[in-house]
Amino acid sequence: MPHLQRRELIQGSAALAAIAAFHASRAYSFPTRSGEEVVKWTDQLPPNPVPEVIKNQLVWEDLDSWVTPNDKFFSIAHFNRPVIDESAWKLEIGGLVKKPMALTLADIKARLRQEVTFTVECSGNTGLPFFNGGIGNARWAGTPLAPILKEAGVLDSGIEVVFWAADEGEIKRADDVTFKQNFARSMSLADAMDPKNILCYEMNGTTLPPDNGFPVRLIAPGWYGVANAKWLKRIEVRDQRFENRFMGRDYVTLREEDHNGETVWVETSVGRARLKSAPARVTHIGSDYRIVGAAWGAPIDRVEVKIDDGPWMQATVDGTEEAEFAWKMWSLDWPKPSTGEHTVTSRAIDKSGNIQPAMSDPWIAKKHTYWESNGQVTRRIQVS
Repeated sequence: MPHLQRRELIQGSAALAAIAAFHASRAYSFPTRSGEEVVKWTDQLPPNPVPEVIKNQLVWEDLDSWVTPNDKFFSIAHFNRPVIDESAWKLEIGGLVKKPMALTLADIKARLRQEVTFTVECSGNTGLPFFNGGIGNARWAGTPLAPILKEAGVLDSGIEVVFWAADEGEIKRADDVTFKQNFARSMSLADAMDPKNILCYEMNGTTLPPDNGFPVRLIAPGWYGVANAKWLKRIEVRDQRFENRFMGRDYVTLREEDHNGETVWVETSVGRARLKSAPARVTHIGSDYRIVGAAWGAPIDRVEVKIDDGPWMQATVDGTEEAEFAWKMWSLDWPKPSTGEHTVTSRAIDKSGNIQPAMSDPWIAKKHTYWESNGQVTRRIQVS
């Protein structure tokens, strides 16, 4: 910018700083009231029986920011949690490509930087009695995946992209064959080429934490957490659909479907996130109560809340954050509730008119696995 004068540079820098400060303040907006006290839910979770697998579940009553801090962000480990030496690490790009590549972290960071704010939810969240905090919202930064695949030159026969991770464990099949395998997930070439997908190395402005995939993970906005493979080591293009434990046996949803009066059992692999909401916490100032929650999984039009068996009431959805793939915060004032135990249920409605299903809806009631449990969440609270 040689033609800019010093004064213009100073003014421009000040403007940029002001914009950055504005965005930083917006990123932590949250519907709170000065002096409010949080009322604990009475239906607290039982102890987590697999703390080595599930870390840092979100405590809903503690939710107080739009962005989830790194030290409070949940993580799932399907095998081990690998410790990776950055200086020795490289990401291989291979399979059915014209130009195989091996990228260092410095190579990846030297490429175009792209950010996305994305709420990641584990597809098993709220599907198990001890698990309702497998969710968090973060600002992820990295480089777009599509240009790298284009540079590698995918062959015409390539239809599937597999993301191999560094974590590994022993698999024992039903036929008694035992073998060691790395975690891996795949998606079609068309899905992998989505310009929103990034090879992520940064989370909330800092280096990606070890539990969340250091040095590089896939961030695929709009997909359940399992598709956002952590600890990447290789990206491979193949000419067949990929089936492994995490595509064809585990993370498979089983549902009964009705076809002309006949029940058909259908198995589908977990993929894109589904419309969902949940009450997060109840606060009060004196006898004036407020219910606050979040909605995600699709572009949110509105959220409705039901107390006990009462009518659905429209909540106020916070409009300060317009990130396409991030959760929306909502709130409902609840003045002078009666003493005793109450239930609080929420449902989200997306911009296409889809309604988050009730637990009695066949979409949920006829589902026989805990994956993709996006039914309406009901919490219990005691008002004294």
